[in-house]
Amino acid sequence: MAILPVRLYGDPALRRKAEPVTVVTLEIDALLDDMVETMYDEVGIGLAAPQVGVGLRVLVVDEGKGVARAYLNPVIVEEGGRVVAEEGCLSLPGIFADVARAEWVVVEAQDPQGAPIRTRASGLLARVFQHEIDHLDGILFIDRLDKVTRDRIKRRIKKEGFPEDVPASAAAL
Repeated sequence: MAILPVRLYGDPALRRKAEPVTVVTLEIDALLDDMVETMYDEVGIGLAAPQVGVGLRVLVVDEGKGVARAYLNPVIVEEGGRVVAEEGCLSLPGIFADVARAEWVVVEAQDPQGAPIRTRASGLLARVFQHEIDHLDGILFIDRLDKVTRDRIKRRIKKEGFPEDVPASAAAL
């Protein structure tokens, strides 16, 4: 296993729509292992393949107590409620903002063996799924902010860049 470099805001890989996985190869299995290791090394709770420069519809999520699970071709099939909470992102280190998301979601996907997965999530886990699936569609959490807030963040990044040492935070997805 290896720790992969996380792509930062401005990298074109973060804006490309990821392609579906049609067959799981040994390379994809290794990628999933590397993504889990990278997610934990970065003190994240979710990581999508585009964040490590891979244009495939795969993500890994810490479902609690250090248990990571891989989701291939995930889709939100149901959602409900609305809640606003602070989000961060491994691809935008040190940047946090309040984002409105569904309070709960149902996600359908496949596991690495091709078996179907159907997961109902609420709270933080629902937010993680929405955030990471957005990455698969080339959407960043700042795209979900009002224009004034988004432009202020973009100006700050352009002027100051990203901090070298960002404190670990469970809010970094």
